Amino acid sequence: MSKNLINWLIFIVLSLIWGSSFILMKLGLQKLSPYQVAALRIMSAGLVLLPATIKYIGSLPTKKILIIFLSGSLGSLLPAFLFCMAEEKIDSALAGSLNSLTPVFVIIIGVVFFKAQIATNKTIGILIAFIGCILLLYSKNQLQINHHFSSILLVILATILYGFNVNMVSKNLLNIPSLQIAAIALTLNAIPALLVLIFTGYFNMSLGNKDVLIATGASILLGIAGTAIATVIFYMLVKRAGVIFASMVTYGIPFVAIGWGILYGEVFGWEQFICMIIILVGVYFTNKRQK
Repeated sequence: MSKNLINWLIFIVLSLIWGSSFILMKLGLQKLSPYQVAALRIMSAGLVLLPATIKYIGSLPTKKILIIFLSGSLGSLLPAFLFCMAEEKIDSALAGSLNSLTPVFVIIIGVVFFKAQIATNKTIGILIAFIGCILLLYSKNQLQINHHFSSILLVILATILYGFNVNMVSKNLLNIPSLQIAAIALTLNAIPALLVLIFTGYFNMSLGNKDVLIATGASILLGIAGTAIATVIFYMLVKRAGVIFASMVTYGIPFVAIGWGILYGEVFGWEQFICMIIILVGVYFTNKRQK
């Protein structure tokens, strides 16, 4: 199997996992606060990867561990809280679609702060895919800026943090295996997440209540699949295909959001189909090798 095909398979898997994570956030928010959902997500991810952390953390220098912890904060902990806070006001499809701003900020932050050189074809691909995403938002009548502007800003801030994290990993952590990065990053960030659960009174809730159990289960599944597993795969993709193609996975998320919408009876018309084709064209140009 060719390297490029494997990269695309990883791309699709990540799109499915992260595209579904916004629905799981909504389920968690039915009975828990956004802080509790986000904290459960990070803490469960950290616990799942704890054995790997114990195995590998001693072999890394302190400086690298600090960078990995910062990577976990920028790429997982803080965005988890920002997205959950945003989804109190906006729906999951809109949050997932706005997440596609990530590649734009990867380029901007890479050029401004990391002195990255971006090929022309990648810039064109990013712009095409971004236009397709904006059209998709309008075609679904989801861009409710006037009513939920502050929540939209929270999502945008999260994508900016993603942009910093992707560039930082690419520049400083390429020589460290993906599992080690994800495990140490999430396990260390599980500590502040646990403190949030304690101070928000989660452990004083009626944890035997059916609705609370469902919300907790959704949040834990979000942590195991949408954070622990997906983060390992994402770091792997960054190393295999580069920061730009890896960040383009966020353009696959609206596809999954539409799929969930169809399952729940939402309409999917030719306008959405055309927008999806535009996004795929952008992804193609971004991944195309420049002569």
